[in-house]
Amino acid sequence: MSKQSTAEVELDSPIKREGDDVTAITLRKPMAGELRGLSLADLLNLEVDAITRVLPRISTPVLSEQEARNMDPADLVACGGEISSFLLPKRLKG
Repeated sequence: MSKQSTAEVELDSPIKREGDDVTAITLRKPMAGELRGLSLADLLNLEVDAITRVLPRISTPVLSEQEARNMDPADLVACGGEISSFLLPKRLKG
């Protein structure tokens, strides 16, 4: 995948896991099938439910939906911003 197809998000508040905390996650551009059951408008509007449903599908390490729901709001917004930028056509990107 090209660099534009992934984004790394450094977390302000690490996700607590047994053995090793998650301090950063890599997001990859979702394919159409990974967006099933979601509204693209909701993702572009940074709707919490939409972001927490798609994060487990595109994150490395893989986050559970519960981990996504327990994220620091600032980290969730950072992830949502990266996800929404994946959805924009190239011509609309700055």
